Amino acid sequence: MGKQSSFHMTPDEFRMYGHALVDWIADYQQRVATLPVLSQVQPGEIRAMLPPHPPTHGEPFADILADIDRVILPGVTHWQSPNFFAYFPANVSGPSILGELLSAGLGVQGMLWITSPACTELETHTLDWLVEMLALPEKFKSTSTGGGVIQDSASSATLTALLAARERATNFAINRAGGTGKLVAYATSQTHSSLEKAMMIAGLGRDNLRLIDVDETYAMRADALADQIARDRAAGLTPIFVCASVGTTSSNAIDPLPAIGAICQSEQIWLHVDAAMAGTAALCPEFRWIHAGLEYADSYCFNPHKWMFTNFDCDAFFVADRTALINTLSILPEYLRNEATKSGAVIDYRDWQIPLGRRFRALKLWFVIRHYGVEGLQFHVRQHVQMAQQFAEWVRASDAFELAAPVPLNLVCFRHKGGDAINQRIMERINRSGDLFFTHTKLDGKLTLRMSIGQTHTQLEHVQRAWARIQAEAQAIQGRDEVI
Repeated sequence: MGKQSSFHMTPDEFRMYGHALVDWIADYQQRVATLPVLSQVQPGEIRAMLPPHPPTHGEPFADILADIDRVILPGVTHWQSPNFFAYFPANVSGPSILGELLSAGLGVQGMLWITSPACTELETHTLDWLVEMLALPEKFKSTSTGGGVIQDSASSATLTALLAARERATNFAINRAGGTGKLVAYATSQTHSSLEKAMMIAGLGRDNLRLIDVDETYAMRADALADQIARDRAAGLTPIFVCASVGTTSSNAIDPLPAIGAICQSEQIWLHVDAAMAGTAALCPEFRWIHAGLEYADSYCFNPHKWMFTNFDCDAFFVADRTALINTLSILPEYLRNEATKSGAVIDYRDWQIPLGRRFRALKLWFVIRHYGVEGLQFHVRQHVQMAQQFAEWVRASDAFELAAPVPLNLVCFRHKGGDAINQRIMERINRSGDLFFTHTKLDGKLTLRMSIGQTHTQLEHVQRAWARIQAEAQAIQGRDEVI
């Protein structure tokens, strides 16, 4: 049936325009370094270029493709630019993009094993590969008592872990009868804000999240954790959950897992370890010290979509006891019942996450691992860490700038010695120029600049140019006697 009667894109048209779009993406990757890193549009500018009403009649795909450059590209902040040093890496790669394309083309809905066995079994196997690649505890393998699953983000992983901790601590009573208001969880002011949201969603309440003091490296103080747990128990509360960070968002601080883990084991508290960006570093044996003490963890997650060349969304979430997780989240309505599930011989990942539906995300991760191999991934991680360490050395040698936190891996927190105002001006002027893009945090109440180095195509020359630009901007601001 022709297009006039079906309105569908024909296979030949799909092939032609698919080739055109792949060519566009390849060209984009080649020229992205020349584009302003931070989008320069004003609020509402993109919408103003869009027609107020949807089209009644279908438009030629060539017109749609042309509008990518005209409408979309000006409003894109280029996370794939080698001059992107903001927030955290969200690096993609050719094999990951192709894996994502295949997933979209297959259109799999992988909620149950039976709805596409390959979707489930490839995910299970690839997550087992990651346990080996990062030298994680064997209990996180599917062949043991635990296993891995791909979540959309570390935020979902944290919420899922918190729910399982809640139910384990109450013998699954809250799932049946609702909350008690007496369950408490622990983190630090440096822990990702997703835990605070998880406390709200899980019905435990933000007031029942205890923020534990940090040390001079911004890592959790284990002694302060133990003291707070004791105070809460004395007050008739029930400690159920500790979230430890391997690489906090603000400063890449690494909480002392051995000491925290020993406390959690003694107190029978669920320990969740969030290694969102930094976990990828454990691909390299010399960086596996970041996971010392992980044997105590009940759950662990890291994001291949941050620093492992895999498109968002792809969070690798592992549990030591999959039964606790499944018993927390499993509901089986009649329309999902099937012989494979009934047999108990398969994994149904709908029981390992909040939503029912799920995409074939394992494909892109599988493509990445097979394309690069462990050796190729290690090469790039080492290169990024080396560049960050070099940047830190330049800061140490500077009379005008100073490091604001230790630099264990690929994030450098630094600031101009002139105070908050000049740091704010440096960041704003550079970001507005589009030459590069970096962001800030506050450490000890002081505005601190962050250089996150981990984009796919970032080379030393880009880091050198960024440092030169930062120094030049600081000198220009001071030379003009701007208000600082």
